[in-house]
Amino acid sequence: MLRRVESDRWQESLDVNPLYNGLVPEGGVPRFKMPAGPMSPTAAQALIRDELLLDGNARLNLATFCTTWMEPQARELIAETLDRNLVDHDQYPQTADIEARCVNMLDHLWGDPNGASVGCSTGGSSEAAMLGALAMKFQWRERRRAAGLPTTNPNLVMGTAVHTCWPKFCQYWDVEPRWIPIEEPAFTLNPARLGEFCDDNTIGVIGVLGSTQCGKYDPIEQMSAELDRLEAERGLRIPLHVDAAVGGFITPFLEPDMVWDFRLPRVQSINTSGHKFGLVYPGVGWIVWQEPDALPQDLVLSCDLLGGNMDTFTLNFSRSGAPVVAQYYNFLRLGFEGYQAVQQTCRDVATYLGQEIAKLPELSLIADGSELPVLAVRTAPGFDGFTVFDLAARLKMHGWQAPTYYLPPDLEHIAVIRFVIRNGFSQDTAAKLLANLRTEVEYLRGNPVPRPRLGGDEAAAEQPGVPTGG
Repeated sequence: MLRRVESDRWQESLDVNPLYNGLVPEGGVPRFKMPAGPMSPTAAQALIRDELLLDGNARLNLATFCTTWMEPQARELIAETLDRNLVDHDQYPQTADIEARCVNMLDHLWGDPNGASVGCSTGGSSEAAMLGALAMKFQWRERRRAAGLPTTNPNLVMGTAVHTCWPKFCQYWDVEPRWIPIEEPAFTLNPARLGEFCDDNTIGVIGVLGSTQCGKYDPIEQMSAELDRLEAERGLRIPLHVDAAVGGFITPFLEPDMVWDFRLPRVQSINTSGHKFGLVYPGVGWIVWQEPDALPQDLVLSCDLLGGNMDTFTLNFSRSGAPVVAQYYNFLRLGFEGYQAVQQTCRDVATYLGQEIAKLPELSLIADGSELPVLAVRTAPGFDGFTVFDLAARLKMHGWQAPTYYLPPDLEHIAVIRFVIRNGFSQDTAAKLLANLRTEVEYLRGNPVPRPRLGGDEAAAEQPGVPTGG
């Protein structure tokens, strides 16, 4: 988000607790300008802590997918490794080796048939997704050049419920987005429609293993089969990238027989978020390509800036190795069975919430927590006594932060409130949320706030912001 400060506010100062007198400079602490001189570390820490109290309680934040708690041992490792520059393999070879181990663990978790994959960590799943898309664009361009064909007008095919990083990629790298509208009752794209949107200029198709908007899996195995058919019938050679930012750390543990990953030859690359259900603090993401030749050499740069000669193919350069070390800690600490237990508990709590919410006649479930531990709730079709925006406002009085938004075209007439159930959200916490939810539904039932249902441009104008990120 862009931040702008008006010049008439440049003279503002921070409010300073009188107890800090003698610890901070006598002239006060400017709010928007760097202080003229230093202050004690205790004073700086105290000022910042006081301000951060205004933030919401992260454990009551039902909007974010990001990890909000880690064990003390993990926090200590993070503090000890914040100074390690991950890109400097010459100086920190063991940190680099740990990154490689994590890539191989994910590769194995995602069903790689031959262990030939390549990959790396990133600053988050958005960077990882963009690397996957760039690889597809570069591959497409190479094929076109080799065939003597123009390399203009590339397009990328995806459903309308993708993360905001995908339209961002298209805008930044001059690729036409081709949107397949999600449809009721599945609330995912229809793989049978891929042929309507794909052509010779299609660099790839995006399948989402768990949308942040609806909590639903795209039918990736069926998408792969449809792309196989298009290649056989029309000669379209189109790779499939799986955005597993959310589901990449859920599905392998809870639904190991579900085929969505490198067991499908059509799946060229997979990205995921370590700081979502990978259980690591922000920010770390991962990208893995099934075969080395899926990563074009034009994306790999050799660098000797830090002493040794190393290959780099991320959008960032210098980056702390601490999040990677934290991811490796979780892999060692939990193992497969530990991750399975954590994710199963999250799903059990989400399913319990879904079953209880379904008993409220005013509300209807789009996602009931039985796939991802995510609930997407709308008002029942035809009900106009209140909206999910009214309900979210009432829940906020109890401290709950729940996002509300309209679904993408062609379902923008449906407004949704979302509950993300993360590690640490216990059955007791869920019971408290349910009690507050029932109380506020009952209040709104007795105090209806009817309003016309909006759609199209009107809905977009009313929309307070679609939280497609984490």
